[in-house]
Amino acid sequence: MSIFAAKFFLTMMPEIRAYIDEHKSRFLDELIGLLRIPSISADPKYKPDVDRTAEEVAAHLSKAGVDKVQVYSTPGHPVVYGEHILDPSLPTVLVYGHYDVQPPDPLELWTTSPFEPEIREGNIYARGAADDKGQFFMHIKAFEAMKALGALTCNIKIIIEGEEEIGSNHLELFLKDHRNMLACDVVLISDTALIANDVPSLTTGLRGMSYVEVEVTGPNRDLHSGVYGGGVANPANVLARMISSLHDDQGRVTIPGFYDKVKPVSTEERKEMNEAPFDLEEYCRDLGIEEVAGESGYTTLERTSIRPTLDVNGIWGGYIGAGAKTVLPSKAFAKISMRLVPDQDPEEITRLFTDYFISLAPSSVKVRVFPHHFGLPAVTPTDSLEYKAAELAMTDSFGKKPIPQRGGGSIPIVSLFEQILGAKTVMMGFGLDSDNIHSPNERYGLFNFYKGIETIPLYYHHYAQLKKS
Repeated sequence: MSIFAAKFFLTMMPEIRAYIDEHKSRFLDELIGLLRIPSISADPKYKPDVDRTAEEVAAHLSKAGVDKVQVYSTPGHPVVYGEHILDPSLPTVLVYGHYDVQPPDPLELWTTSPFEPEIREGNIYARGAADDKGQFFMHIKAFEAMKALGALTCNIKIIIEGEEEIGSNHLELFLKDHRNMLACDVVLISDTALIANDVPSLTTGLRGMSYVEVEVTGPNRDLHSGVYGGGVANPANVLARMISSLHDDQGRVTIPGFYDKVKPVSTEERKEMNEAPFDLEEYCRDLGIEEVAGESGYTTLERTSIRPTLDVNGIWGGYIGAGAKTVLPSKAFAKISMRLVPDQDPEEITRLFTDYFISLAPSSVKVRVFPHHFGLPAVTPTDSLEYKAAELAMTDSFGKKPIPQRGGGSIPIVSLFEQILGAKTVMMGFGLDSDNIHSPNERYGLFNFYKGIETIPLYYHHYAQLKKS
């Protein structure tokens, strides 16, 4: 640690920690207020709630002391922006987050209402708690503490969007239209996870995404299965066979060309990846499964981070109500996501999937494929000043050096930040893989929430010092 870093750590950090401790109840109450709003971007009926959440986020930014706060309309959901420029000669950090959340279904699997936050066993349970309201809110509160104590060391810009969960479809145009306003040295994101609360980590890569919906149509109406069963194609049966054809017995995706552009990961990197703490028995026990599954030749850590995948996210058709109804459905549907790795192109993969899936269909049915959204994979360098600042910040905060790890999820905007703004992204998340994001009973640890607020000021400090040297 440099003399400047040591001085900051010994003088300002105790004050920042004291500020967090003094205001921690208010911070939590404010977060709970945000979590109560059902900002579900995927469902049009929640549009008023999404808009209301954007206004609330803007109000929190203004209250924290951020300048030039504005809610920008887009063809979809609003983008919230604010900035605080200390000195143009200082480095500028652009903080990114998203206020939209996943649908909470199935509701019956929640212990408490997804939009009535509850604190249990040191966690806050609510949809969006970890993904991403709790995590972006840390940045607002960290800024508040730094500004109140005169501890700001960088220029700060903040952009919080409302379409991440549906592919950030309108953010590319927003970035291009506001390129000068958003100009920065680095993008800082907290929308990823730690290995464990006592094993800090930094995400160095994300998978891309291709998400599609498929429709299989047979007869022109639902039919009586006793009268017509065995005589015409059942779209549900056909869809099941088509889906089963998408993987071979080694767990590999069978789409021709699917793996052609997969960038190989070195033996050394794979070895380092598998040195991260991981208990396979505990993993299975936590999920209530007997054994893991996936592509042959790879560990669970590799399968969920550096390998592409194809999964059915939902499947339906015919009668699914209570009791029995002997119907042969006219249509059957499925939603399918493909997680992609460097250098797979989402649009190319979608075309390959569409051509192959249609080719699997017998002439007794008609098939349509509807692309929903895309996202490019991203890998961030670990030898940059931007990454080093995060490494130093987490080392100071947690008392041990963070482990670099590839993430299995997707944040579509990361690659666009580099393409449009020319800025690399640092992914410094504080959630846990066990936080049930996208699932019932999503949660976020209070330890993680407050630890994030404490660590973020250290990032700004170290980044400013590294840029000086």
